[in-house]
Amino acid sequence: MLLLVVMALWWFVFRPITAEQGWERVSDRFAICGEQGAREAGCVVDGDTVVLGFGGQQRRIRLTGFDTPELDGACEAERALARTARARLHQWLAEGPFEWDGAGDPPRDQYGRELREVRRTQSDQSREYLAEVMIDADLASESGWGSSPKDWCG
Repeated sequence: MLLLVVMALWWFVFRPITAEQGWERVSDRFAICGEQGAREAGCVVDGDTVVLGFGGQQRRIRLTGFDTPELDGACEAERALARTARARLHQWLAEGPFEWDGAGDPPRDQYGRELREVRRTQSDQSREYLAEVMIDADLASESGWGSSPKDWCG
């Protein structure tokens, strides 16, 4: 019970205080990785991963808070949903500048990818978090502590 109280305090009290620290604006344009004619500095790998830069200067970035189906998934239903999730991520990124956390020194996963939460500030100053957009569209499941992997083929 104490753990739940501490977690609730962190989520509703301390998280908003620290959330503003380390966010940076991103105005890059993104193509779909591998598409012919793509000349953008960044590209969308799948529904939750983007790449910035070219050649040896590439930065792989895993967008956090959600998990999308895999393009090489276990069944055609998963693979089709993965393509839709990739297209939706591409569309969301094209809607204009956004912010991601981690500033110049984001945490990294076991594969060396930068881990970044993504959001966009709306005209009314409210914030739209990419994870919520993808989950609400049924193109992703929650990820992180306490979540379990989703069976996209079931």
